[in-house]
Amino acid sequence: MPFFQPAQRLSLIPPYLFKAIDDKKEEVRARGVDIIDLGVGDPDLPTPGFIVARMQEAVADPATHRYPMYSGLSRFREAVARWYRRRYEVELDPETEVLTLIGCKEGLAHLPLAVNNPGDVNLVTTPAYPVYRMGTLFAGGNPYAVPLVPENRFLPDLRQIPPIEARDAKLFFFNYPNNPTAATADLDFFRQVVEFCREYRIVAVHDACYSELAFDGYRPPSFLEVPGAKEVGIEFHSLSKTYSMTGWRLGMAVGNREVLAALGKIKSNIDSGVFDAIQLAGIAALDSDQESVREYCRIYQERRDVVVGGLKKLGYQVEPPRATFYVWLATPPGVSSLEFATRLLEQAGVVVVPGVGFGPPGEGFVRLALTVPKERLEEAVHRLGKMG
Repeated sequence: MPFFQPAQRLSLIPPYLFKAIDDKKEEVRARGVDIIDLGVGDPDLPTPGFIVARMQEAVADPATHRYPMYSGLSRFREAVARWYRRRYEVELDPETEVLTLIGCKEGLAHLPLAVNNPGDVNLVTTPAYPVYRMGTLFAGGNPYAVPLVPENRFLPDLRQIPPIEARDAKLFFFNYPNNPTAATADLDFFRQVVEFCREYRIVAVHDACYSELAFDGYRPPSFLEVPGAKEVGIEFHSLSKTYSMTGWRLGMAVGNREVLAALGKIKSNIDSGVFDAIQLAGIAALDSDQESVREYCRIYQERRDVVVGGLKKLGYQVEPPRATFYVWLATPPGVSSLEFATRLLEQAGVVVVPGVGFGPPGEGFVRLALTVPKERLEEAVHRLGKMG
């Protein structure tokens, strides 16, 4: 018997999708290929200068060098509440209805530990960000897949969830604007979720981290805008995509105070909170005039138009996304998502993510991220055209 054996829970979890893509990418790059990476959704646009300046000022203050508060600076939570009031006309108590996170991923992964007992069921939309399923598995829960299909505009059909699964479910993970499909949801859908979760006593968990990256004048709504939403659920948000702060690790969960208190109890026993200087920079971001966000949306919209327009000229059927910086592209008939992604990398030096990596309903699609300059996107489309 070997000296070390990892925990059995790790056997439930496949290799992280983006790690496998990175390995293949380096293999191709080693052959001298010029790689255009449209894989991981990490903004290439820099964090706005005024946020960086506030961070620099805060780092120089010795008062920020000590342990932060577990629940986050009250000033940051108050800024979150102000932002929600301005953006959505949603009122939040910063003391009980806002929780500071080390980025959305951390909070989403820890939430099942606060809610699930071993064997509990969580409803997980799919294709989806992998952490919803992985967090459930780490907590000893059973993820029940709720498919997102093009016939329903990549919205879950709540009527198709078997009552026996709904009655056993503790959490319902959903995400709009959606990663990876770029689909959007309206308030009518959110009302259906509130009614569904109230009927079955399920905690609704809405991941809204892409809500500010929207185009053509579209303004995605918040789940909490629906009356009664705070009674049944919480919403996760992040500064990562909105302000190009992915590396800073700052986010928030808002909504139902009992659920947030349970998540906060898990966090206080696992992490020591967010560095105060980062929270102070986050306040500057949230309280700003949001002009930097509008400029980033303009740039991403221009990139979207380059990619969607170029793909349509090549004969692809693709819908221009109204939000997120992703394009969800159907593969050619008879070609799997993994096969198509491999061809693009091997023959064109273009990295995309196979849709099946986000869950079985993602088969037949690949995800392209608009996180490289316009000129590189034009070159990527040109290379696809040369492939035939």
